[in-house]
Amino acid sequence: MTDATGKRRWYTQNGPGALVAAAFIGPGTVTVCTLAGVNFGYDLLWVMLLSVFATMVLQEMSARIGIVTGRGLTDVIRTQLKNLSLTRYIVLLVILSAIVIGNAAYEAGNISGGRLGLETLLGITSAAGSRWLSLIIGTLAFALLFIGSYRLLERALIGMVVMMSLAFVMAAVLTRPDLTALLQGLLRPSLNDASILTILGLIGTTVVPYNLFLHASLVSEKWRSADDLPHARRDTFIAIAIGGLVSMAIIICAAAVNAADISNAADLARGLEPLFGSFARYFLSLGLFAAGITSAITAPLAAAYVVRGCMGWPKDLKHTGFRLVWMFILGIGITFSSLGINPIDIIRFAQVANGLALPLVVAILLWIMNQAAVLGEHKNTRLNNVLGSLILLVTVALGARTIIQVMASL
Repeated sequence: MTDATGKRRWYTQNGPGALVAAAFIGPGTVTVCTLAGVNFGYDLLWVMLLSVFATMVLQEMSARIGIVTGRGLTDVIRTQLKNLSLTRYIVLLVILSAIVIGNAAYEAGNISGGRLGLETLLGITSAAGSRWLSLIIGTLAFALLFIGSYRLLERALIGMVVMMSLAFVMAAVLTRPDLTALLQGLLRPSLNDASILTILGLIGTTVVPYNLFLHASLVSEKWRSADDLPHARRDTFIAIAIGGLVSMAIIICAAAVNAADISNAADLARGLEPLFGSFARYFLSLGLFAAGITSAITAPLAAAYVVRGCMGWPKDLKHTGFRLVWMFILGIGITFSSLGINPIDIIRFAQVANGLALPLVVAILLWIMNQAAVLGEHKNTRLNNVLGSLILLVTVALGARTIIQVMASL
């Protein structure tokens, strides 16, 4: 095997993990990481390190299900709960509410985040210009999804993830971070009353339920044999590590700015320019655009995969029902983003549904991972179960916190 052939083979054996990284690094993640850096400097980098590890553990399980069974996670859940009809309907209803309605509510934020990046990059300030940018981003997402080619979609998103990664990491390098303080933030956990909500926010924006469904479906499209598990694991771990590096880079950038009026990455991009020059602004704006558009593509895609599993539709990205689902999610996002509508009630409902769904999905995932009838020799080891159980406890705390916050705001 020549070196060139080896490189090509390595490239073709990667992809789904990058889509998962693209999904969790959206405008929400960018905003939470920005606020973490502005308010706490490097002190919460350890949280991202643990969050990335937890995400690797759960996504590896999800990928294992997709490869060994050849089905998506929703399809497996529906099949495994077939003898518990009431439980099955309740579980699927919670999942549908969290993923489909939730992604519809958050899609406007994905498109708006990409638009903010372009506005800062291009210097557009008019409302009319902003609306056109929302339509352009929505149209690009629509075109990539409508073509219905997994390979094209994978390659396009990998390219955007690479662009996003380079943009944010270069912006972080330009801030010339204090390496000693950075390492202390990574390796010396700190916790206090002021930071607890931000810590939960960082974990919650990284460990997300819809990525588990998206990943299982994507690997079942990519690979067909359990022999490919090593490829899937490598793909998963590398991509999520890169995603974690991006999140940390955003925190590092935000830590370089001592400003109380920064609330998102667009503000951060403008705030960095006087200190580190226009390049920092361009890199951050480009990264925010990439984060927005990748999530604007993966959120409708994940929702469509979830509905497909619930309905038992064939594995075809061009299936009419599959297309109608992602069109609905994308259409809601474009409309709300273009018109500046804030779907606050839908978002509240989605937050409660996500608060219920995350621990529920993790618990069901762990249960399935121990079913020899489903996974055979590839079921969880004792170490997998210990790590998964610890992560489950954290997701219960996250879910409770989300629900309490929503109730308190009513």
